Amino acid sequence: MRNKLERRYGDHDLHFLTFSCYRRKALLGSAQRRSTFVRILSELREEYGFLLVGYVVMPEHVHLLIGEPKTGTPSTVMQVLKQRVSRELRRRKRTVPPGQLKPPVAEAESSLPRFWQPRFYDFNVRSAKKRREKLEYMHQNPITRGLVIHPKDWPWSSWSFYEEGERGLLKIDPVE
Repeated sequence: MRNKLERRYGDHDLHFLTFSCYRRKALLGSAQRRSTFVRILSELREEYGFLLVGYVVMPEHVHLLIGEPKTGTPSTVMQVLKQRVSRELRRRKRTVPPGQLKPPVAEAESSLPRFWQPRFYDFNVRSAKKRREKLEYMHQNPITRGLVIHPKDWPWSSWSFYEEGERGLLKIDPVE
């Protein structure tokens, strides 16, 4: 029997959110797909009015550190984010020149019933210490997974803002 999932909203906490592609397949495995995710996240941030404190987009999962939105809840944001990313990435025509094989991601994705795993993990972040811990964890993720040697080499994260003072792909909202 599954434990009942309890989400705590309304205390103006930050939320460390983790969610995965269906069966942890690398459906965000290309730079173009990760950049599409980042663009949609940016659009939703404006639409729902939430702080984006940190993020990392990995080939098969995503971590976000966000504030509670002005409209809706983090659950609402997650539902819309997953829907929009899934719809956009799944509807793109994958034209392959004659004689070429389909890219592995396209081949694998075409047989999947969904793009994302259901649900998501939500951890309320209430202290500066825990916020730093979650940011460090996110920024080390590409290294831990062997994708890069240094976080500066993975542009789909908030590392450049915190370590270099640069904007990166998304504007980050620093929280004291």
